[in-house]
Amino acid sequence: MAATPNTAAGNPNFEGNPPAAPPPPGTDMTGICFRDQLWLNTYPLDRNLVFDYFALSPFYDWSCNNEQLRTRSIHPLDISHLSKMKGTEYILSEVMEPHLFVFRMQKRDSPEKVTAMLTYYVMDGSIYQAPQLCNVFAARVGRALYHISKAFTTAASKLEKIGYVDSDSESAAIESKVGKETIDLKEIKRIDLILASLQRKLPPAPPPPPFPEGYAPPPTAEGENGSEALPATESQVPSVDPIIDQGPPKRMKI
Repeated sequence: MAATPNTAAGNPNFEGNPPAAPPPPGTDMTGICFRDQLWLNTYPLDRNLVFDYFALSPFYDWSCNNEQLRTRSIHPLDISHLSKMKGTEYILSEVMEPHLFVFRMQKRDSPEKVTAMLTYYVMDGSIYQAPQLCNVFAARVGRALYHISKAFTTAASKLEKIGYVDSDSESAAIESKVGKETIDLKEIKRIDLILASLQRKLPPAPPPPPFPEGYAPPPTAEGENGSEALPATESQVPSVDPIIDQGPPKRMKI
């Protein structure tokens, strides 16, 4: 394996400084990316040297098993040696030279048992941390809810106020700002067409259920008025006060 110079800050061979403490596994570093243009101009980016380039980034954990293999002059991606070790390691899962390299950080407990932790990818020389699946779902759901809420707000504003408010001139608005609401006939026709199309798509209303046996439906207001109107006209007789309206008084004859 060709040796490459360490040009990034935090490398133990750079000015004799120890490497900075790497972030613990699971730390969200999706907001940053790493790119060393000097290294890219000096060395080719292929499957043999891409790990040396990845080790310059802040995503690299210096306590991993791959670093132990590097100190022993063994290729850090040699799976025959990594499978015999325990701890954190990086493997190259997907390669599309020279544009895309995908690294998977995992914890090895045995030659057969590994637990995936994080994923990193090198795209055209820039190194990124891939977001976790739960964060992707949360971002997509939040974006969808935002657009749905915005659509409902726009629809509500259209339905609540059809037309526009024509204000008076600025001088008259100082005295009294009275808006003149006008109805837009085009909007009314458009809403009527929408409602009519929705009504055609809906199934017809089911018939009302029958009344149970022995149940007499209450008479409606029209039936009551019709049935009461007839006897009222027949039995309506002008009322006579028996005390007042008795005609002229009769005098007793002597």
